[in-house]
Amino acid sequence: MELTRKKIVIVSPFFIIGINFGIAHLFGNIIGKWVFIPIILIEWCLFLFFILRFTEIEERKKWLLKAKGPIGWTILAVCIGLLPLPLFLTHYNTLSVWSVWLPWILIALINPWLEEFYWRGLLLDYTRSWNKWTGIIYTSLFFALNHAIFGIHSELNSGITIIIATFVMGLIWGLVYKKTDSLKWIIFAHFLVDILNLSAASFLDLYEKGNW
Repeated sequence: MELTRKKIVIVSPFFIIGINFGIAHLFGNIIGKWVFIPIILIEWCLFLFFILRFTEIEERKKWLLKAKGPIGWTILAVCIGLLPLPLFLTHYNTLSVWSVWLPWILIALINPWLEEFYWRGLLLDYTRSWNKWTGIIYTSLFFALNHAIFGIHSELNSGITIIIATFVMGLIWGLVYKKTDSLKWIIFAHFLVDILNLSAASFLDLYEKGNW
C-alpha cells in the first residue's frame, strides 16, 4: 500500500501537467489570455487533493517549523524572491484596474502555500529515498514545465527563458528545503515572486516583453 501511495505521488506531476495542458487548449479557445484563471483554480484543487490525501497534518505542520542550519540558506531563498523587483517597479501601473489587481493579489496570497506544499513539501518528502539532487532535479523540472503551460496563450510567459528561470528557482528552493527542513521562508520567497512578477498582468501581456 505504501509503495502504491509513493508511486501515485511521484507520477502525479504528469497528471497535473496533462490536465493543465488540456485546460489551456480547451478554455483558451474560448477566453484567450484569461485562461490563466481556470488553469490556476483547477491546479489549486489538484494540489490540495494530493497534499491532503497523501500527507498527515503533522507532516504539514513540520513544513512550517523554524528553519534549521545556517541563516545563509534562508537569505538565499528570500533573495530569489526579490529578483522580479525591477519588473514590478517598471510596470506596477498595469495593476490599475480591479480585474487585474484582484487576481494578482489572490494569486500571491494563495498560490505560494499550495505550490510549495506540493512541489517542495510533498514531492521532495516522497523522493527522500532518492539521491538528493535527483529528487531536486525531478521536482524542479516538472515545476518548470508546469509554468511553461501559461506560455501557450501568453507571450510574456512563453519561451525557454521562463522554463530555465523557474527550473533554477526550483533547484534553489529545493536545496534550501533540504538544508533547512522548513518551507516557511521558501513560501515567503514564493509570495515575493508572485507579487513582484505582476502575475495577472504578465498572463494578460499588459507590457512589452522587451521591456523587462
